Parts: sequence; C-alpha cells; structure tokens
Amino acid sequence: MTVRTKAESYLLATTLIWGGTFVAMKIGLEDMSAMLLIAIRFGIAAVLLLLIFSRKIFPVPSSAVLKGGVLGFLLFLGFVAQTVGLNYTTASKSAFITSMMVVFTPLFQLIIERRAPTLGNILGVLVVCIGLWLLTSPTGSVFNMGDALTLGCAVMFGLYLVYLDIVSKEFSALQLTFLQVATCAVLAWSIVGATGSSDLTFSGESLTALAYLTLLATLVTTLVQTRYQKDTTPTRAAVIFSVEPVLAAIYAYFLLNERIGEAGVLGGGLIVVGILISEISDSVPGLRKAIVGPAGRIAG
Repeated sequence: MTVRTKAESYLLATTLIWGGTFVAMKIGLEDMSAMLLIAIRFGIAAVLLLLIFSRKIFPVPSSAVLKGGVLGFLLFLGFVAQTVGLNYTTASKSAFITSMMVVFTPLFQLIIERRAPTLGNILGVLVVCIGLWLLTSPTGSVFNMGDALTLGCAVMFGLYLVYLDIVSKEFSALQLTFLQVATCAVLAWSIVGATGSSDLTFSGESLTALAYLTLLATLVTTLVQTRYQKDTTPTRAAVIFSVEPVLAAIYAYFLLNERIGEAGVLGGGLIVVGILISEISDSVPGLRKAIVGPAGRIAG
C-alpha cells in the first residue's frame, strides 16, 4: 500500500464518521442552540486533547499558533454556517450542499497554491457535481436560508482544505489539531457568553449525539485529517469527502425517516463513480495530465 493510498483510506474512514454528523447535529439542535452545540463539541474535544497529549502538543511554535488559528477560524465559520443552516433544512440536503466543497476546492487550489488539478480530478469533480445535482434538485424544495448558509459552509470548507494542505506540512498533526479545536471552542464560547444563548435541555438522544460529535466527529476525525491529508491532494481529498452525503442520506433514512427518491439514488451512484475516476486517474496516462503547466504548477 502506497503512502497516498493509506492516507486516502484513512480519509475515507473519517467520511464514514462524518456521514452521521448531520443526523447527530439535527438531534442535538432539538435541545440546544447551534452556537452552544459547537461550543460544547469543541470545548470538550480541546480539554481531552490537553489531558491526553499535552506533552506532545507543547511547546507550540508561535508560527503554528498563527496558522493553526487561521485554520481553526475557517473551520469555525464553516461549522457555524452548517449548524445554523440545519435549523432550516434537512440533514440529507445539508450533507449534499456541504459536499459542494468539491467544486470550490480546485478553484482555491488554483488561486492559492497555483497548482492545477489533473484531467482525472476535473472529470471526477464534474461527475460528482452531476450526482449532487440529482440528489438535490428533484426534491422540488425551495432554496431557503438554511441552504444558503450551508452553501457558505461549503465555500469555507473548500478554502480550509487547501490551507490545511499547505500548513499541515509544516507542523505536527497533534499541535494543529489542538489549535484548530481550541480556536473553535474559544470563539464559540465567547459568542455564547456574549449572546446568552446557553439554554440547554439534556436528553438521552442529545447526550449520545454530543458524545458522537465530540469524540468521533471532532477529536478523531480532525486528528486523522490533519495527519493524513498532506499525503494526497486537496482536490482528491474533496472528492473522497463527497461520498459523505450518500452516507448521510442512508443514516437520515433510517434514523430520521428522510427520503431522497430514485433520482437521489442515481445521484449517489454518480458520486461514487466520480470518486473512482479521481482515484484511478494517476494510473491512466490521459487522465493524469495536469490541466495547466508542468507538474501541475502554474508558471509565474
């Protein structure tokens, strides 16, 4: 198994966990505000990281604090838009729109890293986009405020993926994970304190949702993504992550009784096809060619 194959296997595993977060957040929002949910989720994760890995986290270089803080800020904006948006849209639709980050990631990679994706990446993205359209448009539902907020989340996550690709090569995964999680926690608790949105009613379902979101969907996945994403490209990572809405739709079907219809099933199939195209692109001479410049870099 190559380094990239191993990394992408771990990223796919994180996607299996992320697929359940939309249902978990939808359940959690029944008992608390979106900002409080984010504050508790990232606050507990930050404390656990300190308790378990403090000797490996500290001392933290000043440059890591700055760049890790920027990563955390982008992550925070994305999660706020996504979590607040879930108050107004379904778990399935939120997952589908979030996965539009697969469209924005190559664009940010082109602008920031001046590195063009391969032809296989582009074809994979196009097929995934068609799949995402089939998953969302046939429902006939009106594009609402929740959908718009979730689209903003996709933009933030696309930018986050590219910046993580740059920063993760400079610092340890544990340090960056802690800085991201701690930044989200500090920002969220600051807003909770300023707005007074701290009303909370615990139920068995919300406690289970919080445990899932904190331990698996925040602590484990952020650490794994920070450690392994640098061994692949942001575009390939984004395409792998695009399987998330398919998983979310399955979870939502069984746990929330949400349905996506026949066209949605077809769209999910196309997402898988798009992922496969991107995955095998390096083995196909015609698909591994960079769109612009030598070695996938733009001259200048």
